[in-house]
Amino acid sequence: MKRYILWDNDGVLVDTEHWYFKATQRALGELGVHLDEETYQERMVRGASSWELAAQAGIDPERIVAKRQQRDAYYQAYLTQETIEIPGVEGVLAKLARDSNVNMAIVTTSTRAHFDLIHRKRNLLRFMDFVLTREDYVSSKPDPEPYLLALSRFGASADECLVVEDSQRGLQAAIAAGIDCAVLYNAFTASHDFTGATHLLDSIHDLPGIIDDRRY
Repeated sequence: MKRYILWDNDGVLVDTEHWYFKATQRALGELGVHLDEETYQERMVRGASSWELAAQAGIDPERIVAKRQQRDAYYQAYLTQETIEIPGVEGVLAKLARDSNVNMAIVTTSTRAHFDLIHRKRNLLRFMDFVLTREDYVSSKPDPEPYLLALSRFGASADECLVVEDSQRGLQAAIAAGIDCAVLYNAFTASHDFTGATHLLDSIHDLPGIIDDRRY
């Protein structure tokens, strides 16, 4: 039976993946750089920055920095204006905290500023022991560092934990850290390769049954 759950944030607890892409696409477009979803997904899987496309196009680095800041502003606007709730998340977290005797944390590639904005008016963090954002580690997913850091923070072994992800790079990070990974269906990342996932789940509502199954 798993004692610890390590949650990804974007696409798992909140429906934000699409809006980060749209903000990036919009800002790059203003530099004359076209970014389609297929290219974005391919780079996302590798953990590669879409802004490398602007550098490859010969755009001045100072303009790229300024436009990245504009992207962040677009994204923050989307976070406050668009519906990013995933139905049932809070209820599932409450059930796990109440019935399953597990400790939980969030391990996200989101920056602290974006993360705080996402959760400012939500009640999900009360179920978490800690949160690791992009500023807390050097190498991002698919590197295992974020999940290895979470294991260290809990003082846990890999076989005591379950990672919950929605992306190929997140799954690869979990596998590289030696941790079982349940992948939740997300329409935005449905094209990713989830070979090696311990579980493929249609809904977050399926997760408590996995955690409580002592044959796991």
